[in-house]
Formats: sequence, structure tokens, C-alpha cells
Amino acid sequence: MELLAAHSALLFARLSAELRETTALDNGYHCRGGIELLEAEERSGIEGIWQRQGIVYEALSAERLGVLEPAVRPGPLHPYYLPAMAQVRNPRHLKALLAACGQQGVVIHSHCPVLGWEKSGARITGVMTERGRFSAERYLIAAGAWSEGLLAQLGWCPGIHPVRGQIALLQTQPPLLARIVEQGKRYLVPRPDGRVLIGSTEEATGFDKRTTAQGIQSLLRFALNLVPALAHAPLERCWAGLRPGSPDEKPFLGSVPGWENVFVAAGHYRAGIQLSPGTALVMSELLCGLPPSFPLDEFRLDRHGIVQATFTR
Repeated sequence: MELLAAHSALLFARLSAELRETTALDNGYHCRGGIELLEAEERSGIEGIWQRQGIVYEALSAERLGVLEPAVRPGPLHPYYLPAMAQVRNPRHLKALLAACGQQGVVIHSHCPVLGWEKSGARITGVMTERGRFSAERYLIAAGAWSEGLLAQLGWCPGIHPVRGQIALLQTQPPLLARIVEQGKRYLVPRPDGRVLIGSTEEATGFDKRTTAQGIQSLLRFALNLVPALAHAPLERCWAGLRPGSPDEKPFLGSVPGWENVFVAAGHYRAGIQLSPGTALVMSELLCGLPPSFPLDEFRLDRHGIVQATFTR
């Protein structure tokens, strides 16, 4: 997992620059650093991970934190500064990727549900959709939280499931934060236009993308505890998305066992955008018959501990 994250981090800046150059679209990638707030018992373990990944970090004194982010009130938490932490605007990133694909002649069929597979022995010969049959030499299942249904038709049920994440957006003028602030699985992301994104909940609610009063209240409470001055910021909007969870919170990357020409890239949970460059790298290598840039054993569909994985043809 650490190698996947490290490759993705190295690739993201270059990918963003290439997208701007080729499409004239800015995906919102900014590297202004971030503040990580840790419990005392978390410090040694997370510092070890950062060291193995080559991540530069600085333990902050109260005075130093006050210089970097004067609005943050960490309380008993221990602040760290990570200068290489970056953000990207997901909708803009996807827009730029779609434009780049179009320039390369890629045809994308949006809103075209897959109904089933056409099989011959250990090979897939076609995919049936609401717009007819499509065929290819190789197939990649990368349908996020909906990947389980496609894999189940091939005999695999690894446990990919939707996890709802609610998000709130505040408007601050003048801006109160310059850097991302993270505590555990929740975060504050300041946008250059003064908006602050607050995320995110984790809820096993199936394919329900509605926001709830309780979920948004918990996000606002988290934000106000860390940055009390946000209490005066207008609440602009709220929304929710569905993350593709997996039983061990690791993605599935590689070939689908039992099938000669089917691959999977799904189950990235909270880190889909973050891990997407590294995922794209190794999956393109596999699809082209090349060895992957780093080992994928820990991401196998039939890896140890995934008790839901069963294969039948």
C-alpha cells in the first residue's frame, strides 16, 4: 500500500502539469502543505510510516503552528507540518481527464449500464449493455462501489461495498486557512476562492447518497472544534458520495483469477483520487502485457483474509 501511495504522490504533480498543457484545463492541484493533528499514542506509528515513504514532516510547537495557521486550535492534539501535502479539485480533475482522453481518440459511453458478460471458456468475448454489445481483447472492471455486481457475474464476491461520505462546504471571506488540516479520517480543505470543504463521514447505508442532519452536524462540530472562527462562515452546500469499501480497506488490483483477459481496479475506499495515478500506471502495464512497476500481491483478488472471495464458473 505504501508503494502505491508513494508512486501516486510522485506522479500527481507531473500528471496535473501535463493535463494543463494538453487540455488548457486546471484540475485544481495545489501543493501548499498541510497540518496533521495526532493523538499522543499515534505519533510514533505514523512517524514511522512517513519515514518509510520518504515524507518530509515537522513536529510543530504552539508558536510555529500559530505562524502557519493562526486560526487552528488543536487542543491536546499534536500538530505536524507536511510541506508536500497537496489538494486537487475532483470535478475539475475528471473534466481534464475526459478532455485528454478525447484528444487521444478514446470513446466514452456515459450512462451506459453493463447488463452482463459474454463468455467463452476462460475468456470474456463481449460485454452486454443497454446500448448493445461491445467487445475487446482485454477488460478492466473499475466501477467503484458498483464493481461487486460485475465481479459476481464472474464468480467473485470479494466484498466491495458502498460507504457513504457526507461533505459540507463553507464560505469564508477573508480566508481563515491556508493549508489542509487533517485529524484522523476528517479534514478541512481550504480552496483558493475562500471556501472550506469539511469531510467526511463514513456510513454503511448501501447506495443511499442523501445527506442527513446528523451527518452534517458531526462535520460542523468537528470543524468548529478545530477552527472556532468558522462558526460565522455561511454554510453554502452539502453533498454525499459513495466510496468503494473493501474488507481490509485495500484496493483490488490485478487480474481476475480464472479469467484470461479480465482485470480489476476497485475498492480504493477513501483514497481513490489519491491513489489513481499509481493505479493507472500498474493497470496500463498489465493491460499491455508488461510487468508492473511494483508488486501487487497485497492487492490480489484472492489474497489471504478476504473470506468472501469465492470462484465458480
